[in-house]
Amino acid sequence: MTTAAEPLLLVGHERIRDGLARAIHTGRLPGSLLLHGPAGVGKQRIGIWLARRILCEAAGAATEPCGECPSCRLLQRLEHPDFHWFFPVENIPGRGEKRADAFEDARAEALATRREYRWPTSRGMAGLYLDQMLTLRRLAAKKPAMGRRKVFLLGDAERLVTQEASPEAANALLKLLEEPPDDTTLVLTASDPDGLLPTIRSRLLPVRVDALPEADVARWLTEHMDLDAARAASVARASRGAIGIALDLAAATGDAGPYAEELQAGRALLEAVAHRSPAAASAAANRQSPSRAREFAGSLHSLVLWLRDLTAVASDAEDLVVNAEAIPWLRSVAATLPAAGAAGPAAIDAVQQAASLAAGNVNPQLILADLLPTLRALLGSSGNRS
Repeated sequence: MTTAAEPLLLVGHERIRDGLARAIHTGRLPGSLLLHGPAGVGKQRIGIWLARRILCEAAGAATEPCGECPSCRLLQRLEHPDFHWFFPVENIPGRGEKRADAFEDARAEALATRREYRWPTSRGMAGLYLDQMLTLRRLAAKKPAMGRRKVFLLGDAERLVTQEASPEAANALLKLLEEPPDDTTLVLTASDPDGLLPTIRSRLLPVRVDALPEADVARWLTEHMDLDAARAASVARASRGAIGIALDLAAATGDAGPYAEELQAGRALLEAVAHRSPAAASAAANRQSPSRAREFAGSLHSLVLWLRDLTAVASDAEDLVVNAEAIPWLRSVAATLPAAGAAGPAAIDAVQQAASLAAGNVNPQLILADLLPTLRALLGSSGNRS
């Protein structure tokens, strides 16, 4: 199983690493970059690797950081004073210095979690807020504490809150990009770069980060997540080459772990879709809290996993099922929803659109009231209980 020393482990992406290392060695690395690509492919890990390589005291012309110097050891523990990692957090009410301090406390708490190798996906209403960007600008104005440079990593940058009274969080970042300190490297990551303001994108060097080969993901899962070869291959296929998604899938199955409750919630939603009575969908929508958007978003992400497994079972591709222990139940659901094989992809798209609505703070009850009947119609309930 993973250890506290592995949060910085980066799998693959050798071409990107080689190119960035050459740029560092020749002094041609831009001060501001955008790592963009599908969710979960390792963009923030590349950003941390880049910080390690920039701040390493002994790398020279080598591609990889040495791993032994004081800077490397500090960054391995995410404790380097010249590396600052910002990422979306839940909004905090209030204003002024107390609110800014509260955001920094939330970031410190999240960093402690990430040191334990748990990288939660940004969901619900988590965002990058004005106070965070003002803190980032304040830190960027300071001199480096140890070496010659400072490195800032801004994960999921498309979640910059574009309007929060006045001024705007995105414009606060833009001011830094317009006048960056000479000793600062700023790395943004985004799964949806179109979600960034054009004025921000125009000041960043884009670097495309693609998915990894499934074989690489499967090998990593067997070596670092204690999965057997068959299970690792199944999870790797479902992840489509994204290590982050593979971690979620591996953690989301079984009866324990941080995703177990979400997994059960998603299964309950699918059961409501497949129930013999159409009223079951309405009842499930009414049981949903009209608030608690973060928990609801997790349920929708879990429902996507179940729909993927259901589609595999209905298409006679059970070797692709991630929740293998649930195959008997999935067979019964597939019998109840005869169009599951053909309409599975459309059903998944519908759930993902619903998740986007949840991210926009739409009432979860209203979302489910529309989503569950839509799924029932798409998948073709035959009127038998699952």
